[in-house]
Amino acid sequence: MIADILAQRHRYSGLCSRFDAAFAFLELLPAGAALGRHDIDGDNCFALVQTYSSKPLAQAKFEAHRKYIDIQFIQSGAETLLWAPLSALTVTTEPYVEERDVAFFATPSQFTPLTLKTGEFAIFYPTDGHAPCLECGMASEVRKVVIKVRV
Repeated sequence: MIADILAQRHRYSGLCSRFDAAFAFLELLPAGAALGRHDIDGDNCFALVQTYSSKPLAQAKFEAHRKYIDIQFIQSGAETLLWAPLSALTVTTEPYVEERDVAFFATPSQFTPLTLKTGEFAIFYPTDGHAPCLECGMASEVRKVVIKVRV
C-alpha cells in the first residue's frame, strides 16, 4: 500500500507501466466529470468516478482484488480507509467473483487506518486488503476516482 499526494505521482511511474497514464488521467480530470466508467486503456486501465456519503467504521467491509491494482484518489471530501495485509484476512464473507475481481472479508483484529483528503491517493495491490468509504469522525460527501490497473 502506498499513500501520497497527486503532485508526487512521478515517484511511482516505475512501479507499473500503466501508472503514468492513470495519473495523467487524474491530473486532467475536471471536477464535474461524468460519474461512471472512463476508459484509459480499455480493460487494462480504467477509472470509476463515484460520489457517496462516507459510512460509519462499524460498516467497514474489507475487500481484495486479484487482477487489478486500485489507485483510489479523493477528488473532493475526505474518508478513512482501513488497510491490512491479505494474509491477515482469514474469514471470507463473500468468495471471490472473477467477473467483478473482488472478494470480501471480515474485519481482522489488527488493521491500519488511513485518512485521505482532497488531492490524496492510495495504491492498493492484490496483496493489500482494504475497507474504503468510511467516515473521518463524521459522515461527509466524497467524490472519488478509483483507477483499476491490470496487474
